[in-house]
Amino acid sequence: MQREESVATRNRPMSNILAQTVKTGIIKSNLIPMFAGLTLALYTYHFSLIDKLPEILFATIGSILIMGAAGAFNNVYDRDIDSVMERTKNRPTVTGEISTKTVLWLASLMTIFGLVSLVLASPLAAIMGFLGLFFYVVPYTMWTKRRTVYNTEVGSISGAMPPLIGWAAIHPDITHPAILGLFIIMVIWQMPHFYAIAIRKYDEYKAAGVPMLPVVKGARRTYIQTNVYLVILIASSFLFWSLSVGLTLMALLLNILWLVLSVFGYRKMDSQKWSKTMFIYSLIHMTVLFSTVIIYSLMGIIFKL
Repeated sequence: MQREESVATRNRPMSNILAQTVKTGIIKSNLIPMFAGLTLALYTYHFSLIDKLPEILFATIGSILIMGAAGAFNNVYDRDIDSVMERTKNRPTVTGEISTKTVLWLASLMTIFGLVSLVLASPLAAIMGFLGLFFYVVPYTMWTKRRTVYNTEVGSISGAMPPLIGWAAIHPDITHPAILGLFIIMVIWQMPHFYAIAIRKYDEYKAAGVPMLPVVKGARRTYIQTNVYLVILIASSFLFWSLSVGLTLMALLLNILWLVLSVFGYRKMDSQKWSKTMFIYSLIHMTVLFSTVIIYSLMGIIFKL
């Protein structure tokens, strides 16, 4: 069985190899909050889609390239621990289907063209894109991921950059409470999300020597810390208040439901089942919230609400 899997892996088409190298799944999921920030800025400052079409296109292309570059750099650096973990052992950088030199060239070119594209959208969008790439590759991947339980917190800064990129592509002021709300929610959302993954993949992270919170402090500490972040997430809902009562109530409802699920689920489930439930809800939470922001903003733009 292992031999058949190995042969099948090494016969994958190049399109599949490149997709795994740049992590297209992560790119797709991060484009949702990017578009949320972008459309929210369009709505907030009363821009039309047609007037800002070039910025929208350049922001989309630039975001895809920068996110892909970050994933490729991460795959190169982490190929030693990826080879130990079940869910990552078949990545092309581990199996040798693509060389390290090729990936570094690919990531470098994607970085250059990605930043150029973001500059064409706006200089501030390019700065946000660069910061997202830098925080993911250096402070997270190269520094904290293998050294401290706070690697998730450090990585969350990079993960929360997409809405800032989208907003900055349309308007140069990123201090508006609405975009700060998206940014903070994106930062905090990642802790319960990745803590759930860390519990589910406890054995793999332990074998790879990655000091995720459950590995170092245990499931109980992870549960408590998850709830602390969920309380902060609930409070952050009110950052939408100045823009929309409806968005505020939507965020508040989703965040409260998450805390309730965590508290009551932990009492009735074992840690594995609880973490799986929390992981699934985290995906629903992000999809519903940011899709609602996008739909709300587009409706406001189209119908001049």
